[in-house]
Amino acid sequence: MSYGTSVTVDSPFEETVTAVREALADQGFGVLTEIDVQATLKKKLDHDMAPYLILGACNPPLAKRGLDAEAGLGLLLPCNVVVRADGDRTVVEAIDPQTMVELTGNDDLKSVADEAALRLAAALRTLES
Repeated sequence: MSYGTSVTVDSPFEETVTAVREALADQGFGVLTEIDVQATLKKKLDHDMAPYLILGACNPPLAKRGLDAEAGLGLLLPCNVVVRADGDRTVVEAIDPQTMVELTGNDDLKSVADEAALRLAAALRTLES
């Protein structure tokens, strides 16, 4: 089962993080949460790893529609977007919102997931140009 989509870009990590934030904003997503996995693992486990950031993206109108259709949907929100260094390149991965439909079995979420997927894909496409 595929649960996400990704693009790999030649831009440095920090530059890509900025571009991802802008691309998400252009598609109506705000970043509600940010987890710096690299810093967390270093602090908690003294483990060194490449830069790895999880952004919790939310499009409020889509979130409202989803929560109206499935009150427990908050367990699957926000839409996570990962930005991670991979050598000299940067990988950006976004959750496939269709996993909401698959996990809940609620077909009323399909239109919400469809729109979220289109917006996330559009955001990722802008990174490739």
